[in-house]
Amino acid sequence: MSEERLIVSVSGVRGKIGTTLTAEVAFEFGAAFGTYLGAGRKVALGRDSRPSGSMIQNAVVAGLLSCGVDVVSLGIVTTPGVALMTRLLEADGGIIITASHNPHPYNGIKFLQPSGVALRAADAAKLKSLWESKKFATQQGLDVAVETVNNRTHPMHIDAVCAVTDVTGISSRRYKVVLDSINGAGCVVSPMLLSKLGCEVVHINGEPNGQFAHTPEPIEENLTDLCNAVRKHKADVGFAQDPDADRLVVVDENGKFVGEEYTLAMVVAFVLQKRKGDVAVNLSTSRMVDDLAGEAGVQIFRSPTGEANVVELMEKTGCIFGGEGNGGVIDPRVVPVRDSLVGMAAILQYMSDTGKTVSQLIAEIPAYHLMKTKLPCSPEAAAKVTELTREEFAGDDGAKFNDEDGLRIDFADRWLSVRGSNTEPIMRIFAEAPTAAAAAELVARVKTIADRVVGG
Repeated sequence: MSEERLIVSVSGVRGKIGTTLTAEVAFEFGAAFGTYLGAGRKVALGRDSRPSGSMIQNAVVAGLLSCGVDVVSLGIVTTPGVALMTRLLEADGGIIITASHNPHPYNGIKFLQPSGVALRAADAAKLKSLWESKKFATQQGLDVAVETVNNRTHPMHIDAVCAVTDVTGISSRRYKVVLDSINGAGCVVSPMLLSKLGCEVVHINGEPNGQFAHTPEPIEENLTDLCNAVRKHKADVGFAQDPDADRLVVVDENGKFVGEEYTLAMVVAFVLQKRKGDVAVNLSTSRMVDDLAGEAGVQIFRSPTGEANVVELMEKTGCIFGGEGNGGVIDPRVVPVRDSLVGMAAILQYMSDTGKTVSQLIAEIPAYHLMKTKLPCSPEAAAKVTELTREEFAGDDGAKFNDEDGLRIDFADRWLSVRGSNTEPIMRIFAEAPTAAAAAELVARVKTIADRVVGG
């Protein structure tokens, strides 16, 4: 199985710099998006702090300009920041140059609708077809477009978050916060927001140079320095972002990693205390949110993985809030994408309103054991593992199968999810149950199948 494959999906384009993702490929996708939009349109474009970002951005911009599409360059900004500015600038589309939580060899290109949401599946497929055809609508002479610069993303983003936040209430608490921005796109705007909320900020990995201080995915094994810093500085909370700052993970006042699923659960608990309305999440999000919704008398709707799918479901069902269990919260009043700044403000206000610590708030949320595993795997092998998993569990009592997003199997008190990733050459196996042993047993049954398929 080779990993040397450009990944093109509803989540955009991701590849390894210099091999599958080159300046030529980036130019072609810029030209494809320009052809998709049409000459005379406008795109807002930003990037995260990866060293390869400038090269990829310049190539994408060249492709857009060659097809007569004007570009407003936003600089190094967060993914939710690009989404917000795409809407505020009334652009016809947006682009963020990022590979999110993928490690250094990778970069990517994510395409946005005018609303700031990622392209729908049908539009992403059309864009891919244009790229494959290489039939780009390039312009001649004075018909090529122009690039301008806009440096207002950070203050506009902060204003949007503060407009839905009790700034005075949080400020009165004078919280001490340790922030790990992993030298990514959140380095500048995040401490600005926290300072406006009256927080004392201890910022680690706070230079937006793309030199990631640890493996970028914000999971427990990568955040030991943050946990230690919270204890050292006797902070009230620790926050960790991923490189494009759309995901948020929390460390409690004792320096304990509380799990990425708890970000969304805490914010859902806070939101449902303030407002009455349904919530949308993806199919691999913890049952904690179902219990919280049940207590509040509202519904949880579930979509396939991918924030565009969650947002589409939110719009369809009229949900007031949404998110994904990977640390992504979506408040459409700010911007209809995952936003770590929204998450930080909401958690701080939850603490402020209740006078409780993070650990006390966590203790109030119904607890499950969610085990997340990923394995190197080609899309073809992932499909085979999924097929064999269905056969493996077909005889289990009470098993209910859902094929919307890989395969999800629900039982009375536990569930299992098996799917190929849209952003990496891996497959993900999630299992949640009342006990860690029960979750591990579900995962082990799938791993046995995967070892047989991939190894064979």
